[in-house]
Amino acid sequence: MSLFVRLQKLLPQHGLSRAAGRLAASPARWVRGPLVRAFARAYGVDMAEAERPDLASYRSFNDFFSRSLRPGARPVDAAPDSVVSPADGAVSQVGLIERGELIQAKGVRYSFGALADVCGGPAFEGGPFATVYLSPKDYHRVHLPLAGRLVRTVAIPGALFSVNASTEAGVPGLFAVNERLVMEFETAHGTMLVVMVGAMIVASIVTVWDGPRSPYRERRVTEHDLAFEKGAEIGRFLLGSSVVLAFEEGRVQLDPSLAAGSVVRMGRSIGTGR
Repeated sequence: MSLFVRLQKLLPQHGLSRAAGRLAASPARWVRGPLVRAFARAYGVDMAEAERPDLASYRSFNDFFSRSLRPGARPVDAAPDSVVSPADGAVSQVGLIERGELIQAKGVRYSFGALADVCGGPAFEGGPFATVYLSPKDYHRVHLPLAGRLVRTVAIPGALFSVNASTEAGVPGLFAVNERLVMEFETAHGTMLVVMVGAMIVASIVTVWDGPRSPYRERRVTEHDLAFEKGAEIGRFLLGSSVVLAFEEGRVQLDPSLAAGSVVRMGRSIGTGR
C-alpha cells in the first residue's frame, strides 16, 4: 500500500470534504475570485466552451466548477441505437462483468453486487461496463447514455478516498467503498445502471430531481418514475470523480476501440444497443 493511500486512511475525509465544501460554496468575492482564477490556471480549463466564459461571472467556486457549456458544444449522437458517453473524461477501465466482478485496476477486481447494491442482479453477468474518470479540468455534469426511465436510486454513504491510479490499485473495492449514488434506468436496450462515485473533497453529488443531499447520512432507496431523453443531464459533481456504467448481458455492445486511457466526450457514441 502506497504512502499516499495510507495517508488518506488517516485523514478525516468527511471533515475535510465538509470544510472544502463550505469554502467552495462561498459567494464572498475574496474567496471565489482567487479560487476560480487559480484553479482555471493550474488545470488549463478551456473556458471557450463554457456558456459563461468570463471567470468573474461565477457566483461561487461550485458555480464555476459545475458550469454549463455553450449550446452546441456537445452534440448528442443522433443514431437511434447509439450509446453515448455520460461525461467528458477518460476511460479508466472497460470490460465485462465476470463472476460478479468488475475490473478496478490491472490485476484488481471488485464486487458488482457491492457496487450496485439492490440494483444489481444476475442479468448483468457477462454484460459490459465502463468506468469514466472526470479530471479536475473536465466538464462535470453527467448525462444519460440512452433514453430511459429512472425507476430507482440508492444513495449509499461511504468513504471519500480520492480516485486515481494509486487508490484504484491500493484500495480494495474502491468504487464500492466510496460514497455513491446508484441510478437504475429502464431503456429500450434493457436495464442500465449509472453510478456516480464520490471522492475526497467531492462530498457533493447533485441530481436534477429532488434527491437526498450528499454527503449521505444513511443508505436510502427511492423508487422513481421519471423519463429522460438520451443526452439529458441527470446530475453533476462539485469536484472531479468517476461514473460507472453497467449494462445487461447481450443488450449493449461497447465500441471495441474503447480501452483504458481512451478520452471520451459527453454525447459521442461509445457503443450500440441491441
